[in-house]
Amino acid sequence: MPMQKEEDFGTNADNSKNKEYCHFCFKDGQFTDPDLTMEKQIEKMAGMAAKMNIAEDKARAMAQNILPNLKRWKT
Repeated sequence: MPMQKEEDFGTNADNSKNKEYCHFCFKDGQFTDPDLTMEKQIEKMAGMAAKMNIAEDKARAMAQNILPNLKRWKT
């Protein structure tokens, strides 16, 4: 998710903005869905793509390329 506006960013436990995670993923210093796997996130993003008029296969490919490089999903 592009994080450009202040409200796009998640929040830390002290309510300060977290510059690494968006508000959908991170709130009050915790992941909003701590048990979410990268594979489930890819499926979730592919499903959301259809609502945004983005081809599902294109969205899935983008997610498979981007997500493994994000801090949460790095192994």
